[in-house]
Amino acid sequence: MRLRTADDIVLSADYYADVSGGAGAPAYLLGHGFTGSSRTPEVVSIAERLQELGGSVLVLNFRGHGASEGMSTIGVHEVADVEAGVGWLRARRPDVPVVTLGFSMGASIVIRHAGLGGDPEAVVAVSGPGRWYERGTDPMRRLHFGVETRLGRLVLHRAFRTRVGGGWDELPASPVELAASVTVPLLVVHGDADPYFGIEHARMLAAAASRSQLWIEPGMGHAENAMTAQLVERIHGWARRTVGPSATMSR
Repeated sequence: MRLRTADDIVLSADYYADVSGGAGAPAYLLGHGFTGSSRTPEVVSIAERLQELGGSVLVLNFRGHGASEGMSTIGVHEVADVEAGVGWLRARRPDVPVVTLGFSMGASIVIRHAGLGGDPEAVVAVSGPGRWYERGTDPMRRLHFGVETRLGRLVLHRAFRTRVGGGWDELPASPVELAASVTVPLLVVHGDADPYFGIEHARMLAAAASRSQLWIEPGMGHAENAMTAQLVERIHGWARRTVGPSATMSR
């Protein structure tokens, strides 16, 4: 699929239509992590499993990633990417609720999208940062080298097809700041063996939001690479209970 954002960036996306007729299943907007794409095998596996469970899934390539236009802003202007995806899903599937599901950078984006006025029915953030400029782990120190240096950006472009723009002119509101403005149900999922972000990130996000649940997963690593079919199924079960017909009736 091709989508155009409000700031005129053309995005590439893959759509997995609901072919099972699963009653009450939501439509998912799936956002990958930094250097990922809609064609990353782990992302494909997650989307296919959600489709098998009865959901329809739109998997974005965020700006600067994969076949999408533009330059990555590391989770800031990508809020417009999520908004374009949610709008596309609502036009395609006006009969079902939309759940935004993001991993790592994608988790920060879906939280910021909802906190800045986006209107999904629920948000799932997996392995997401609570604050900016995390440098307390080796993987994050390497990531900052890749983003902040000319050599690092060249490596990201050539090795991962990830095109990074310049730095932020102003410090944007962090995910934890905007989590307080998320009014829809928020599920925060984090592994206690995450090598990028410690579990304090998940705890601060869940504590800031008014309608949150926190799952700390024993032995789980980071983001898409650490997902199992069982965890995908549990997340889908949470989404159905939270935004399905029975949940709507109870509200």
